[in-house]
Amino acid sequence: MTRTIQQLFDLTGKTALVTGGSRGLGLQMAHALGEAGARIMLSSRKAEDLEQATAELQAAGIDARWIAADCAKDTDITRLADETLQRMGDVDILVNNAGASWGAPAEDHPVAAWDKVMNLNVRGYFLLSQAIAKKSMIARRSGRIINIASIAGLGGNPVAMKTIAYNTSKGAVINFTRALAGEWGPYGINVNAICPGFFKTKMAMGLIETLGEDKMAAHAPLRRLGDDEDLKGLSLLLASDAGKHITGQWLAVDGGVSAIVAG
Repeated sequence: MTRTIQQLFDLTGKTALVTGGSRGLGLQMAHALGEAGARIMLSSRKAEDLEQATAELQAAGIDARWIAADCAKDTDITRLADETLQRMGDVDILVNNAGASWGAPAEDHPVAAWDKVMNLNVRGYFLLSQAIAKKSMIARRSGRIINIASIAGLGGNPVAMKTIAYNTSKGAVINFTRALAGEWGPYGINVNAICPGFFKTKMAMGLIETLGEDKMAAHAPLRRLGDDEDLKGLSLLLASDAGKHITGQWLAVDGGVSAIVAG
C-alpha cells in the first residue's frame, strides 16, 4: 500500500549521527531529524558546546546524546564510529557537516592551513562514511549519507572571500558525493549533498560583518540570508523514505544566488 506523506517523512526508530552538530547548520539539521522521530548522536570538538546543544534538543523532546571528537583525526573518527554504534546501535543516517575554512590570498595561503581544511572537509567525510558504511550500512543494505558542501564549491572565488582551500574542498565534496552514490547504490545507500549559501553562522559572520548583511542579502534573488529553518526541509527529505529515489545529487539552499551565477 502506498504510504502517506506523513509516513514517508517519519524517522521514528531511525538513528542519525550529525558531525559539527553543536551549533549552526549541524544543530539545525539535528533538530529537523529529531523532530521527525530520529534519535540523534551529536559530535563536534568541544564537550561544553555539545552539552548545551544536546540539552536544547532534549528540551524539545528529542532523544539526543553526544560524543566529542575531532573529525580531522583518524583515531577520533574511528572512536566516534565505534562508540556511536555501541551506544546507539546501527546508524541509519550520517550527516557529514563538520568543516573548517581559512581566509588568505591564494599566493600566500599557508600549506598547513590548506591541509587542515582538506583533512576535515574531505578526508574526514570519506573516513567517517567508510567506517559507518562498513560497520553498519552495507551489511543491512540501507543507509542515508548527507554531505554538507557549499555554493562555494560550485564556481570560482569572489574577490572578497579569498578562501581557495575551502572552495576547493567543497567542490571535492560534491564529486565525492556523486562517486560514492554510484559505488554504494547497489548496497541501498543513498548519498546526497546540500550546498548552503550564506547563513548567519559563526563561520560566515566575519564576512557578513565586513560586507554588511543587507549588501550580502542583496546578491540573492530572494533578498535574504539563510535562517534557522532553511535546511530543515531538505535534510529531512534526503534522510527519509520521501527521498528514497534520490541519490548522487546536490541542491543549493542559497536564496537563488547560484541560479544567477549559473545564468
